[in-house]
Amino acid sequence: MKKQIKLSALTLIGAAMLFITSCKKDEESPVVKEGIERAELIFTEVDGHAHGDHFHDLADKTTSTPIVVKFNDKGAAISGGHMHLEADAVYKIQLKAWDYTGKEVQNDFIANKTAADNYKAFLVGGSFILNANTTNESGAIFQPRETTYGDGTAVSGTGGIGTTGILSYFTIGHENEGATKTVSYVLRKVNAGVKATITRNDWNHNDYATKFLGQDVLKLNFEIHAEH
Repeated sequence: MKKQIKLSALTLIGAAMLFITSCKKDEESPVVKEGIERAELIFTEVDGHAHGDHFHDLADKTTSTPIVVKFNDKGAAISGGHMHLEADAVYKIQLKAWDYTGKEVQNDFIANKTAADNYKAFLVGGSFILNANTTNESGAIFQPRETTYGDGTAVSGTGGIGTTGILSYFTIGHENEGATKTVSYVLRKVNAGVKATITRNDWNHNDYATKFLGQDVLKLNFEIHAEH
């Protein structure tokens, strides 16, 4: 009888310890994967016209229907990844991105000047003829164009150097009509001091990674077919 009592006591102690361990595991915070889980690029046609490496007289159109391209955490387009865009139209491009907790995070990159100085967007690939290299204003422009940081202060820097590209504007231009172009929207975290060296004409370098040292935060891959 005494042995049975001892065995029952040990069993109860073991069960209690297992319960406590289980509770501690339940109380631990789950491991959350870092980075971007999903993203979107929203293309909306606007009014405006090209001039060299930038745009003039940009204004929203009330009749424009946005084109939304959705991407997974690998940067692959899962919806809308082959777009037909008017060659001479100007499109506003807005980035949206979510982390693995479901939080929308694109504005974190431009929360203030200190944060924004670390990031720059590029549109690479496609072998575009740039508008700055044409005589008839019929080439491509990709222009990051935020006017304020998240804290409400004005974006600084001449020639667009202070802008990031969470909000940008784009035109393909008639010079780039023809075959489908495979391109990548890249949001890059650049090394200290690098952003101040990136001009408006530096958006389409295939060797951007060696020209502007840093690390890609996002690389969103999709296709554009320019229509007349």
